[in-house]
Amino acid sequence: MEPLVEFILIFLSYLLGCLNGAYYVGKLTADQDIRELGSTNAGARNAGRAFGRSAFIYTVIIDALKTIIPLLTAVYLAAASDFLLGFIALAVLLGHIWPVQLQFRGGKGVVVYLAAALAIAPFTLFAAGIILLIGLIIKRNFTIAGLIALAAIPITLLIASEYMLAGIFLMMLIIVIILHRKGDMR
Repeated sequence: MEPLVEFILIFLSYLLGCLNGAYYVGKLTADQDIRELGSTNAGARNAGRAFGRSAFIYTVIIDALKTIIPLLTAVYLAAASDFLLGFIALAVLLGHIWPVQLQFRGGKGVVVYLAAALAIAPFTLFAAGIILLIGLIIKRNFTIAGLIALAAIPITLLIASEYMLAGIFLMMLIIVIILHRKGDMR
């Protein structure tokens, strides 16, 4: 694939990532900015706290679709390499976290990270799910157990010899963890 086409796909993926589900669900359902409510995070968890379960579900669906659509498009229309898929996923994550139209104040990226794993390497979610269950049994803190479980994705990719994807998912994981360290760990 031409480098210019790859760059355009990555740039369009960033722009798609900027469509923040929690923000638009809050604006459409309650005419409120989610970034001014609760934890002030424009993510699914805060949307659920501020607007209820249906807002959480709609936010997850929007954020997952904005991740899966460019990835599957790249796979089926462009026969994308792991390199391109990884950078498309990273671009969506960066758009979600730092959306240009929302003054670079978005979500923390967990749904985007998981949706990217679902689209690119769904087998990694099995390992993450097992780690999450063990973490919840040992420590009753969903955020900490969840963040530890997310680490299973790049590790599983590494074990499967998917080195390029493992490296990119590790970069994405580091970004997600850093953003959670700044926020509440309840």
